Amino acid sequence: MQNLFRSGPMALLIAIGAPVAAQTAVGETLHWQSINGIAQANNVVGTGSGAVTGGGQPWSAQQGRASVDLETGRVSFDVRGLAFAGGNAIGTPGPVAQVKGTLVCDTDGSASGGNSAFVSTPLVDLDDEGNARFDGVLPSLPPVCASETDVAFLITLASGRWIANGTVLR
Repeated sequence: MQNLFRSGPMALLIAIGAPVAAQTAVGETLHWQSINGIAQANNVVGTGSGAVTGGGQPWSAQQGRASVDLETGRVSFDVRGLAFAGGNAIGTPGPVAQVKGTLVCDTDGSASGGNSAFVSTPLVDLDDEGNARFDGVLPSLPPVCASETDVAFLITLASGRWIANGTVLR
């Protein structure tokens, strides 16, 4: 079994809930074992034209998971208890009724001329308890998703701002 409690910078990123970059290979399926809400409002994931800005309030999540098959484009995610962790709507999804999964590839932009690439699922309903689920195939993944090692999975709003991220990659 892979040791999930590694020391060093990756362990620190996992501990604070920062988006974790995946190590990818062609034909590989990436699995994030949990989903955490955004801890630092307005945090940016990605670079250049592929940057995704975080929501204006912190969020929390009770549990979740996500997976992406880099060969077929099949994406699935399930998040439970996604709720505001600040402001007047604290503890609830507030006015947010839909979310989508967003894959940000080449987060540092090193292979794409300084620009990350991203692709999103269609919007799905977020119920009053903060639960949402998606399982489907994206028409195409940017090639950089399979060729680069820095890939992040985000839960985003209809506006494109991110509010949660996949963590504990296996």
